[in-house]
This record gives sequence, C-alpha cells and structure tokens, in this order.
Amino acid sequence: MRTFQDLQEGVYDPNILKAFFLAGGPGSGKSYVVKRGTGGLGLKIVNSDDVLEKYITDAGLSLKMPKREEEPRDKLRAKAKAVTKARMSNYVEGRLGLIIDGTGKDYAKITDQATKLKILGYDVHMIFVNTSLETALKRNAKRERTVQASIATKSWKIVQSNMGKFSQYFRQNFLVVDNNDSEEDVMGPVFKQVMSLAKKKVQNKTGLNWIQGELDKRKRWFADSHKYSFYTKILILCNVGSATITRRGLTNPLFCCIVYK
Repeated sequence: MRTFQDLQEGVYDPNILKAFFLAGGPGSGKSYVVKRGTGGLGLKIVNSDDVLEKYITDAGLSLKMPKREEEPRDKLRAKAKAVTKARMSNYVEGRLGLIIDGTGKDYAKITDQATKLKILGYDVHMIFVNTSLETALKRNAKRERTVQASIATKSWKIVQSNMGKFSQYFRQNFLVVDNNDSEEDVMGPVFKQVMSLAKKKVQNKTGLNWIQGELDKRKRWFADSHKYSFYTKILILCNVGSATITRRGLTNPLFCCIVYK
C-alpha cells in the first residue's frame, strides 16, 4: 500500500504554480533562450506560434508570410490561438508550471493574464529578451518564418517602450537577458537564475492554500482508503485535482498514481 508521503508527489512538484512570461520582438531569440535557459525544468510552453507554423506548413502556405496569403493565414492564426488557449486552460487547471511565450507588445493583455494567474495562486515572472534593432532584423531575415522588416521594426519599438512598465509590474521577478551577438555565454547564468526562481517555494498565499487543500484531499482519501475497492481507489485518486478518466485516458494525469493492494 502506498503511503501518504507518496500521495504528496505532484503537489510538491518544485515548478508547480510558477508562470514565466517571455517578451521580445521578432528575431530577439526567445526560442533559443527558452531552450537554453529553461530546458529540463518541466515547465509547459504556451506558444501559439508553434501551432501556427504547423498549420501554415500543412496548408501549403509560405512561412515567409507574404501579403497575398494574409486571409487564409489569419484564419489559421485564430485556430492556433484557440488551440493554445485550450491547452493553457488544462495546464492551469492542474496549476502546472508555465512558460508563456509572446512578444510583449500588448502590455495590458500580458499584465491582465499575469494578474489572473496570481489570483489563482501563481507566482509570476518575466524573462525579457533584449537585443538591438539591428540584431533583431538580421535574425528575423534568417528565420524560416519571417515577418516584414517594417513590422519587425514596429514590434521592436513597442516592446522596448514596454520594458520599464514590465519592470515595474514584475519587480524582483523581472529578468532581462541581453541576447545580442556576443562571444559571452549568457545562457549559463540565465539558466541558474530561472532554475532558482522555478524551484523556489511558492510565495503566493492563495497558491499555498491550494496546495494545502490538495494535501487535505489526499489525506482524507488515505484515511478512508480501506473502504474502497482497488479500481475505486484509482478512480478517486485520478479525480483529485480535477483529473478525469475518458476512453482516451486521463485528461489530467498529474495527480494519478497506481495503488497496490
């Protein structure tokens, strides 16, 4: 029989209830920073661009984003955003750790998202990937999926103008990464900083209360476990944390564990 200590696994996942917002215009190197700066931490990436690229490729459209394909591309973009929103909703339901990848153009939208996550118990952070305009334009031109130089320039200027406001909102949880071309390896220190924040004990009081509530659910189940059959035990465990079983499997297997007689 598994012990109560075993049932705490998941709730005390070090990355639970942590959300990292990414900001940086086209060509800033956000994907590189995510791969090198957060790899291996188990955070769920929320990025509609990855979904959009697949849809564009499957539809036989160009990743160079030509003007003539704007209408069909916009339809695919709306579909990609809807899919990404549904994924994020599932992640948040289990209070999983998140990396929310965006440009940082819309200050109000990002801070609204961050505020809602804080209300749910998340500790929120921002990784601001900073580059010069020249570097951003060069990288944008070399990317497989590009945007027009005029659009990239406009985006860069808007993102730069939001840096100070983001710093004020996220305060000590605001991390700037200088990702200009340089021989200096900036990713080592970035990874250490992000890892430290991700593994830090949850500070949000609502989040701490949520964790305690989940532990109380497991404790009650463990105390009454002798009353249930083997399969009922599995069903109860899998429904803790709003997980459910469907014909395709678990919708949220975070809190599911095998119970041995």
